[in-house]
Amino acid sequence: MASSCSFDVVSDFDYQEMVNTVDQVRREIKGRYDLKDTNTVLDLNPTEIVITTNSEFTLDAVTTILQMKAAKRQLSLKIFEYGKIESVSGSRVRQEITLRKGIEAELAKKISKQIRDAFKKIQVSIQGDALRVSGKSRDDLQEVIQFLKQEDCPVALQFENYR
Repeated sequence: MASSCSFDVVSDFDYQEMVNTVDQVRREIKGRYDLKDTNTVLDLNPTEIVITTNSEFTLDAVTTILQMKAAKRQLSLKIFEYGKIESVSGSRVRQEITLRKGIEAELAKKISKQIRDAFKKIQVSIQGDALRVSGKSRDDLQEVIQFLKQEDCPVALQFENYR
């Protein structure tokens, strides 16, 4: 096989699934007796979720619900980066949860080095916030995917454009 095969390693999530997850959390908050009168607000935008509620105990319950609903919708919990809990007007608390997207440069270099050390016939190039992995054999690329799935990476990894 003379032609080269490749795939991209990315860290991304389905935004529509995140919208559905937040909607489910809002519905559960309205329906649960212990959370009904807490005036909890979830604001979602493409880069973060902001939770405002009346106590840290309620905030903990809401983040647990968020994690459960996200896991049921096949969203990795590694995309959530929790900010510190801030006090806002009165006894209310607020927390920003950043939604991670993309592979940072330092992490990309580390993953690239791990692949090159483990697989001598594979080439890895960093392209923005993704990695392009290429080689002559599709079997070698399958081994790289299995290797990356076994590694404990701080971000959720997906494999796209397998050619």
